[in-house]
Amino acid sequence: MSEFTASPGDRGLHRLAAGTLLAAFQGVTAPEWVVRELEAGLGGVTLFGFNVAGPDRLAALTARLHEAGEPVVSLDEEGGDVTRLDYHVGSPYPGNAALGAVDDVELTRRVHRAIGDDLARCGINLDMAPSADVNSADDNPVIGTRSFGSDPALVARHTVAAVRGLQSAGVAACVKHFPGHGATLQDSHLEVPLVNASPELLRVRELVPFRAAIEAGTKSIMTAHVRVPALTGTLPATLSPAALTGLLRGELGYDGVVISDALDMRAVTDAYGLVGGSVLSLAAGADLLCLGPLPTEEDVRRIIAGIVAAVRDGRLPGERLEEAAERVTRLRAWFAASRSDAAAAGAAGMDGERVVGLTAARRAVSLTGTTAPLVDPLVVEMETPPTIAVGDVPWGFTPLLPRAEIVRVRPEDADVPGLLARAAGRSLVVVVKDAHRHAVGRSVISELLAARPDATVVEMGLPVWRPEGVTYLATYGAGRANAQAAAELLGV
Repeated sequence: MSEFTASPGDRGLHRLAAGTLLAAFQGVTAPEWVVRELEAGLGGVTLFGFNVAGPDRLAALTARLHEAGEPVVSLDEEGGDVTRLDYHVGSPYPGNAALGAVDDVELTRRVHRAIGDDLARCGINLDMAPSADVNSADDNPVIGTRSFGSDPALVARHTVAAVRGLQSAGVAACVKHFPGHGATLQDSHLEVPLVNASPELLRVRELVPFRAAIEAGTKSIMTAHVRVPALTGTLPATLSPAALTGLLRGELGYDGVVISDALDMRAVTDAYGLVGGSVLSLAAGADLLCLGPLPTEEDVRRIIAGIVAAVRDGRLPGERLEEAAERVTRLRAWFAASRSDAAAAGAAGMDGERVVGLTAARRAVSLTGTTAPLVDPLVVEMETPPTIAVGDVPWGFTPLLPRAEIVRVRPEDADVPGLLARAAGRSLVVVVKDAHRHAVGRSVISELLAARPDATVVEMGLPVWRPEGVTYLATYGAGRANAQAAAELLGV
């Protein structure tokens, strides 16, 4: 019997339970309750856009967190649409879809090395990226441009490049969302998505990038709240021993840190609650639990108490917490060992990488048809509801087209005759994001193009729907770098 199981009521149990949690908090300074919990063994924190007020203030925030112990300090910095460092202005790096469109693995590695350098300078030691999802469903509401593409081999080689780029900067990669979120038509923030794939299909499609990432040495892997009936039965993968212990640990041989996707998502909370979901995820094989942005100080304490109670009543083996603690300890040792190596490599010549994001975005943007000099242009941007994963990150051409008049319209409220009258005698540019997913927006665009076939369409999502016979730009993402590359091509 282990020392832990011999005395499950001591402070060590509370510390082990707390050590599995990645908490969140509001504001741009560290609350005292977070500092106290870190001193008492809290595993770490996950930061969001509302925690970021510029690199200097973020560095000061993380410095305070690091003073309290050896926390895992994580966030989602994917580049492109999903950014936390640049949540208020848009990312200077293109996301995965753009990099997959270019298909230059060295460029992908350089972009992620630059992202890693930015994170390291701000005190972040784990990036919840890259997405290794094979986006096989065009109507996927939550992955889309976050994926390198629909071909498993392409996704695999770029996932490996991203992992190597991040980890060469001393920032642990967290490859997500295992066993794959790319074949879903639902958003796990709102419900349990279905991946109706056989084990054989999973192995040749979803699992290919994860195998490659494991071989490349990714330090962590994030679970998905998806239900794969052939693998997980009625459970989401985050809570499934068959997925996390049987497949990921057993068949794929992964022995790094497994991190849950945010447990405050409705795919978990609706059926299991925060405490129940936490216990089940740990029992299934997770080592760190990302709680998401919603749980409060009181919730964190309830979850710790719930984990302790589950160990005491036998629902959660104590050895599972010890195993998780040992893996996280190894991760912290990697942080310490890699920090100085990455800093030395960064000082040896990474200054030239600061423009790599725009370079990559320029290479990704594609043009169908020809552009002509724009005359007093009217730019009509079709409003697209933000997803929960992306958040309310700015997108579009403001302020990149200073000589243009830019209007943002809701498709359901669009006054097409009024827009056409406003564009009379002027160049018309219509900007969309994932037009294939929004029927009302497509209808408005088609009506505008019927009257103005000389208009230019800029797609800042996936270029699935392409109107015929017009000049068409595809950026493969709506980050600031993507918009700048398109603005340059428009010549304004």
